[in-house]
Amino acid sequence: MVSRAIQKYALIAPRKVRRVTNLIKGKKAGDALITLKFLPHRSARVVTKILKSAMANAEQKKVADPEGMKIVKAVVDQGPTMKRMMPRAMGRSDIIRKRMSHITLVLEE
Repeated sequence: MVSRAIQKYALIAPRKVRRVTNLIKGKKAGDALITLKFLPHRSARVVTKILKSAMANAEQKKVADPEGMKIVKAVVDQGPTMKRMMPRAMGRSDIIRKRMSHITLVLEE
């Protein structure tokens, strides 16, 4: 049986989140939590919350032991980009792009 958790509009760039999700793909959920706990990246905290949510979904469905489930799919898609202006010299401006992510984790027995 499959359990999934999705977070949309996470205010962190997809490239930064992919760096963390690639480390935990294919691992058991319990092992992935331990790995994420010791990573220094900010995105590790975001992915930890999503993984705990997917494990809670599995427990709610009474599928299997959430700790023993395997992370089958970890997808990070790009969401919308917020654009902000930053003043520069001689009356010009630069665009600051604040990128968002849509993160999906799928657990399977």
